[in-house]
Amino acid sequence: MMKNPYYLLPKAVFITCGLAATALLPIIVQANDSTGYVGTGGVEYIKNKNISMHSEDLYISKDEIRVNYEFKNLSNKDITETILFPMPAVPSFLDSDYADTDSTYDSFKVWVNGRAIQPKLHVRTFMSPLVIENGYSTHTDEAVDTTDIFKSCGITDTDMLAPWTYQVYAEDVNRKLLACDNPQLTRFIKDRTDSYIFWDSQIIYSWQQTFKANSTTTVKHTYAPLVGGSVHLGEEEFGNFCVDDYTRRGFHKSGARPYQALSYILTTGANWAKPIKDFTLTVERDKNELVSFCWQGKGKVKKIAPNTFQIKESDFVPTHDFDVIFVHK
Repeated sequence: MMKNPYYLLPKAVFITCGLAATALLPIIVQANDSTGYVGTGGVEYIKNKNISMHSEDLYISKDEIRVNYEFKNLSNKDITETILFPMPAVPSFLDSDYADTDSTYDSFKVWVNGRAIQPKLHVRTFMSPLVIENGYSTHTDEAVDTTDIFKSCGITDTDMLAPWTYQVYAEDVNRKLLACDNPQLTRFIKDRTDSYIFWDSQIIYSWQQTFKANSTTTVKHTYAPLVGGSVHLGEEEFGNFCVDDYTRRGFHKSGARPYQALSYILTTGANWAKPIKDFTLTVERDKNELVSFCWQGKGKVKKIAPNTFQIKESDFVPTHDFDVIFVHK
């Protein structure tokens, strides 16, 4: 499908300096539920041939992600699966203006058939291996799961949650890594005298879910997303969000383009027996913002309120993820 640009201007013009003096922040990725298990090698996903995602109602704003699902067991037997919800991986060294990881960590809530449940929390760490390029040592772009290495070095789950909870300093964790004699660390750490070590921490929530035979199970979860951004949106990023000339005319006359952005992983929603029968995506902006995103589907974007936009799809198979940008005026 061709990308369908959608760009909307607020009726009221309001200039905000909310991101003034912030450093460049990454776009943070959220994700759909999937069935699977948490193993020693990281998270594994499985496709379930007997359970379909009958509907998904997804709401996205900078303050809240809210998802309502209806799952249907197509078989004549009860099926119990482990449901996984991975949060984004965040770096161990956080800029002072980084998103509020502590708020996100405490915000995840789940309801099944209208009843609140308490999911299990798993924490994983990731590091990028060293490679030699042109005679110089550098790190690869693709990180690998290092949780077992961390645990072999006496690093606890509380330690690995340092970027999320701030209960432990990342520097203290790094000192444990530098003192550890696990030979596998040589794949990731070049200088054992440099305490500035790069690693990421990821939280994965899981719960055991029984899907009753020939029945529908409703699952709802909410959380505060991690939102990235910067003081200025560069033209090289316009294509990622389908920013076109009409959108540009809404930018502030000074040329400043402070923005916030997030990315939501939709593709794990394809790990079910059938296409999603009824899919709804709702995006809400603040009144002082432009919002822009690409949509690679058949559904049309409709404005259902002054600052709220919606897409509906039928028999939807998500093949692309969703990036959205909120540009301050």
